[in-house]
Amino acid sequence: MPIYEYRTKNDAEACDHCRQVFEVQQSMKDEPIAACPQCGNPVERIISKCTVSTSQSVKSMLSDKNLKQKGFTKLVNEGGGKFRNTTD
Repeated sequence: MPIYEYRTKNDAEACDHCRQVFEVQQSMKDEPIAACPQCGNPVERIISKCTVSTSQSVKSMLSDKNLKQKGFTKLVNEGGGKFRNTTD
């Protein structure tokens, strides 16, 4: 399940918990929480960075063989406005 970050909408009425950014683990299907779980102050979900990992290296993902298997075409610029297809 993803972890979402929230912050208060109103610093003046916020408690110590929501005055700083706090995290909540939720399903992607869940609605964002609307209030701080400790003081009830209105909060908003903020956009934060995420990590994506793959089982393949970038080099193997972009190999001519792999691109051809996935139905992609890789063109290499040969200069003078000419391109060569490396996945044929």
